Amino acid sequence: MSQPNLSTPVRILLGLVLAILSGLALVLAFPPYEIWPLALIGLVPMLIAQFRIMPPKLSSLASAVGVAVWLQGYLGPVFAPVGTFMVWLPLIVGLLSLFLDAGLRPFHSKTDYHWFVLSGIANWSGSEMIRLFLPIAGTWAFIAHPFYRQLWLIQPVSIFGIIGMGAMVIMVNYTLALLLMGWLDTRWKLAADAPAVPAGVLRRWAIIGGSVLVAWVGLSLVLLNVPLNTPAVKVAAIQPSVSPIITANQGIDISDIHARMVEQTRSAGEQGAQFIVWPEGSFLWDPQTDNQIDFPALAAETQAHLALGYIVVEENGMRNEATIINPQGQFLGVFGKDHPVTFGGETSLTRGTYPVYDTPIGKLGTIICYDLDYTDTARKLVRQGAQLIGVPSNDWGAIADTHFVHVVFRAIENRVAMVKADGGFDSAIIDPYGRIISMVSYPEGGEATVVADVQLGNGKGTFSTLLGDWVGWLILAIMVFFTFGSKFLEKRAQAR
Repeated sequence: MSQPNLSTPVRILLGLVLAILSGLALVLAFPPYEIWPLALIGLVPMLIAQFRIMPPKLSSLASAVGVAVWLQGYLGPVFAPVGTFMVWLPLIVGLLSLFLDAGLRPFHSKTDYHWFVLSGIANWSGSEMIRLFLPIAGTWAFIAHPFYRQLWLIQPVSIFGIIGMGAMVIMVNYTLALLLMGWLDTRWKLAADAPAVPAGVLRRWAIIGGSVLVAWVGLSLVLLNVPLNTPAVKVAAIQPSVSPIITANQGIDISDIHARMVEQTRSAGEQGAQFIVWPEGSFLWDPQTDNQIDFPALAAETQAHLALGYIVVEENGMRNEATIINPQGQFLGVFGKDHPVTFGGETSLTRGTYPVYDTPIGKLGTIICYDLDYTDTARKLVRQGAQLIGVPSNDWGAIADTHFVHVVFRAIENRVAMVKADGGFDSAIIDPYGRIISMVSYPEGGEATVVADVQLGNGKGTFSTLLGDWVGWLILAIMVFFTFGSKFLEKRAQAR
C-alpha cells in the first residue's frame, strides 16, 4: 500500500472536482435528462472525496458543494421564474451540510465504518421526511424521482412509500462507496487519518446491500403483476394553451379561452370520456352559484362527470377549490386545496376535508396542484375509497417536464388512477401502477385534449395508504439515534 504525496491544495481541488461531478451526475439523473442509472452511483464520487480525499477538517465541504451543485442545477432553473427562494435554497442546504456533516468523518473512523451505510440512509432519507412537514418544497428533488418510468423497480413504493424507495437508492450509493473505499485502501493510503475499512464490514454490507436490491427488484416485479380486477373508464384532461387564471389577472378577456375549453370538453365527450378534468383556477367565480358557463347543460350534453378547478377572490384570501358536477347537473361537493400557497393568499373554507363521491363510473375525488407534491392528500382521499382522482393544476413552462412525475408516485403509493389537467403545459393520465397512459408536455405552452382509458384503483389503497410515511418515521428515529448516540457508539467501538 502506497501513500500518495498530495499537497493540501491538490487534495482540496481534487475533492471539489469529485463533489461537483456528483452534483452534475444527479442533475443528469433527474428530468428532463433522465439518465436514471446515475442516481444509483451519483453520490459515490462525493463520498470518496469526503471520506478519503479532502483534508479532515474540510471533509464536509465535499458534501456541501455536491449537494449545492445538484440542487442548483435541478431546482434553480425550475423555480427561478416564480421567485428567488429556490435559487438561494441550494446555498442554504449546502451550508447546512457543511456544518452538520463536519463530524461524520471522525465518527466513521472511530467506529470502523460499521454504521457508514445506515448513517447515510438516516441523513438523506431523514431529511426527505422532514421536508414533508415544511410548507414549501414537499417531495421535489426526492432521490427516488429519476426512476418514475422504471415500473419494474418502483412498485414497492406501495408498501414502503417514496421515502422507502429513496432509502434503497441511498443504500446502493453508500454501499458502492464503501466497497470502493475498501478497494482503494488496499492500494493507496489516501487519508492518513482514516483507518482502512475492515474486511468484515465490507463483506457484511456487500451481502446486505446486494440482498436488499435483489429482494426489492423481485418484490417490484411481483407487485407489478398483481391484477386489480377493476374496470377501465375513459377520462380526459382539458388543457388550454394558456392559463385562464394568469390571463385574467393580466386584465385580458378570457371568454374566448373558456369557449374553446367548452369545445374541448364536447370533443372529449364525443370520444366517450366519462370523467373530464379542467385545470386549476379555470375561472374566477364559483360555478355552483354563478352560471357564466352553463356547466349543468355541458355535463348533460357530454354525459360526463366534470371536475372543475376555480378560484374565488374574497376579503380574507383566495378560495382555491375544485368541484365535480355529474351528468344530471348536480354539484357533488367541494374540495379545498389541502396545501395552499399561503404566502400567495390561497385559502379555502373546506380545507381539511376529503370528499369522495360514489358514482356509476367509480368513486371520484379531486386534489389540486401543490397537493401532488406531498404524500398525504391523495392518501387521505383513497382512505375514503377514491378510485379515480382528478388533479386540476396550474404549472409554468420550467416544470412541464418535472411536475407530472409526482403524479406517478402518488398513484403507486395508493393504487389509484389520476388525471392531471394543466393550464397550458403538462397534462397526464396515470394508472394505479404508475403507467403514463397518455400525456403532453409543452414547455412553451400549448393546447391539448388528452383522452384515454384508464383502469380504476382498488378503492382500498395499499400498505402505504394504511400506514402512511411509516418508513420515514422509522428513519427519523434512526436519525435521532445517530444524532444523540454517536458518542456512545464511538465508546463502544473503542472498547471492542
